[in-house]
Amino acid sequence: MASKSEIEFLEGPRSRAKEFIFTLKTVLDLIRGFRGLHFVGPCITFFGSARFAPDHPYYKFTEKAAGAFAQLGFTIMTGGGPGLMEAANKGAQAVGGRSVGCNISLAREQKPNPYLDKWVNMNHFFTRKILLVKYSFAFVVLPGGYGTLDECFEALTLIQTQKIRDFPVIMFDRKYHQSLLEHIAKMKEEGTIAENDLSLFLVTDDISEAKTFVKMHSIKKFNLRPKRKIKPFKWLLEHS
Repeated sequence: MASKSEIEFLEGPRSRAKEFIFTLKTVLDLIRGFRGLHFVGPCITFFGSARFAPDHPYYKFTEKAAGAFAQLGFTIMTGGGPGLMEAANKGAQAVGGRSVGCNISLAREQKPNPYLDKWVNMNHFFTRKILLVKYSFAFVVLPGGYGTLDECFEALTLIQTQKIRDFPVIMFDRKYHQSLLEHIAKMKEEGTIAENDLSLFLVTDDISEAKTFVKMHSIKKFNLRPKRKIKPFKWLLEHS
């Protein structure tokens, strides 16, 4: 016979009213994010750890890489926080590029870094990930932890299942990611991913190689070119 605690656990979902309110809040969260980032233009999204200080080699490399991609005309988007996210936004601003962030509201507050031209604050990780993917024509994966790997494999899964186009995914620092690459090879060996899934990303330590990869597989492939500036609708209270 089930215990009282088990019976309580199996009673079912929250009330319909609570589910409806949660749905409305989620929709409003997304609308606010879409409005805030509507004019950012084609982005390259950088995923990386918040835990590396400005004097760390990963931070300095990220600055340089982000600056190189910003010079191609892309807006550099990050999760808006410290560490390698900050480094990417800083690198974009240093070369006169556009720098935006999609921050997350946490119990232990994560403040937007000081190198953002524009940012939005999201209440949920899943809505934040939608925005990090929505505006991007390439993804850069840097050394990081659970969150970075979550975002990396989210992008790869969406590309693999053709839910988004086959945008370039670039993984920097082969040494840091070596064990992960070995596990990916193991997945291919066991048949849990296909042979051609290994071609969904580029692993490199060379920023020039990565730039060429983006030029071929993003700018040229998707026919990206400079456009006239789109004017915001004042009656929608939009700001460019």
